[in-house]
Amino acid sequence: MVIAEDLAREQRSISVAEFFEKNKHLLGFDSPTRGIITTVKEAVDNALDACEEAEVLPDIFVGVKRVEDEVYRITVEDNGPGIVPENVPPVFGKLLYGSRFHQIRQSRGQQGIGISAAVLYAQLTTGTPARITSRTGAKTPAHRFEVMIRTETNEPEVISHEKIEWDRTHGTRIEIQFRSTLAAKKRLLDYLRLTAIVNPHARITADIDGEITVFERASDEVPPCPKPVLPHPHGIEFGALKRLAAASRGTVEEFLVGSFSRVGKKTAEEMISLAGLKPSRKANKLDSNELKRLLEAMQAVRVPAPPAQQCLSPIGEDLICRGLEKEIHLDFIKARTRPSAVYGGHSFIVEAAIGYGGRIPPEGNARILRFANRVPLLYQQGACAITDCVSQVNWKNYGLAQQGLPMGPVLIMVHVASTNVPFTSESKDAIASIPEIEREIVLVLQELGRELKRYLSRREKKKLQDDRARAVCSIIPEIAAKVSEIVELPPVDTTPIEGKIMRKVVAKKRTVDGKVSIEVNNYTGKEVEIVIYSLSRDTAEDAVPRPDFVDSIDGEYNKVWRCALGAGEAWRVLYTGTGEGTFDLRGVDDGMKVVVDLDV
Repeated sequence: MVIAEDLAREQRSISVAEFFEKNKHLLGFDSPTRGIITTVKEAVDNALDACEEAEVLPDIFVGVKRVEDEVYRITVEDNGPGIVPENVPPVFGKLLYGSRFHQIRQSRGQQGIGISAAVLYAQLTTGTPARITSRTGAKTPAHRFEVMIRTETNEPEVISHEKIEWDRTHGTRIEIQFRSTLAAKKRLLDYLRLTAIVNPHARITADIDGEITVFERASDEVPPCPKPVLPHPHGIEFGALKRLAAASRGTVEEFLVGSFSRVGKKTAEEMISLAGLKPSRKANKLDSNELKRLLEAMQAVRVPAPPAQQCLSPIGEDLICRGLEKEIHLDFIKARTRPSAVYGGHSFIVEAAIGYGGRIPPEGNARILRFANRVPLLYQQGACAITDCVSQVNWKNYGLAQQGLPMGPVLIMVHVASTNVPFTSESKDAIASIPEIEREIVLVLQELGRELKRYLSRREKKKLQDDRARAVCSIIPEIAAKVSEIVELPPVDTTPIEGKIMRKVVAKKRTVDGKVSIEVNNYTGKEVEIVIYSLSRDTAEDAVPRPDFVDSIDGEYNKVWRCALGAGEAWRVLYTGTGEGTFDLRGVDDGMKVVVDLDV
């Protein structure tokens, strides 16, 4: 008896903040190095969600600066709609506080844990409050808060609050300071690059300890913001049904039609009849047995899938390719978006892309990029259903070597968009093995595998064409020059002769006396829109015409030009450089183009 009383005195409830303070690894703060990436990830996710909800093209700044030994300040600033002053403390200083948890729609953040967990991690390692600046419009002042979390009560503690001048007309800025290292600098840049790929409408500027990197947007269109939908009758559980029914003031028929997605009057009547209930019964008067019968009937009646076009926002095949082309140079890329599907009443769409060659290392396993609701998944690759599905596909059928995962210069990207992504943990690093999702991933990978097989087959044929083209492009002009010399006449233009032989879009690169020239001739009978890529250490600062896009990656410059050529027209660029590196054309079918590097 005495022991029981002693134990009873020691028992008390704990707040969610106390729980996560002792179990921070569950949220992705299991090491100082990973802490920086998780903090940036949560802040950027919130910024992108806010901008899309306000239909604003995101312009996001990410800063990481060392303020003293092993102490870094993380700054993330956006141009979103801002946060009203009274909501700033709970948004950043209270776990499980948010606006999206009760909405059934695609979003990056949902539980309201991520950014407040970063605030908790900061005060745990350095004892410093988070500083938040927010402004909701040009006519309202900016408010600056310093916020901490009372872990005993999971309530925000406002250290200071003042109105300040801010050059942004609307937006939010958060500054968090904690102990860490910059050992994950490359991984942090990789995360931002991957974020830019699946959010091609966003511009992200990163200042990491004085080194500035800009990820430009590839699209000027804001994706449509997903709209909330009602719960689907096939995804409801008894406890949730009981709670919804208790809150209803209408009849059972009105309750079914007004509370669930895709349930009309006819479907409701069928459910009520199957459950043996009267349509006029009040929903809040149903007892447990009646609710169980109603739930069984709801699951048994055929109901159309939730409206995926409304509640989901897939990236799209074109934007996936443009995002990958902008950040990763590839010789071949194809993307596919599967039709919407359902698991447990939740809508989802699987998108995938496959790339080959370019800057992908020729040896080792394929590079796998995993995404969920437009967010990169960086950790726990081996525990993710996406990785399992990649291993399930027999890539040998599509021309790739395989030892578990496919091998070679291959990139495989998979994106799962869902109203409820089934993550394996609160840190949202891996997707659980759901049969419906796995089936869609395998199917889309098989589709892309067939596209890759066709490309590899065409590439072998194209090698012979390129050899012939190189001979034509190099020998015919030399023959013409020799003939002109013999007959003592001016050199003739051999381009028409090449055109009659080729009848394709021909790109030639040549370097003479430190000047690189790339010339494209359209020998086909129709107009073509092409994209010219040149990957080398040449900066092309004096290029004429100027590149439409330049990106520096590991000391190399990916230069991109876009142009439209009518039948018989030519395009040419000239710049100073060594000519080393690769170049290619996009927008023209492989069978209709010839790319010749005369420096090789």
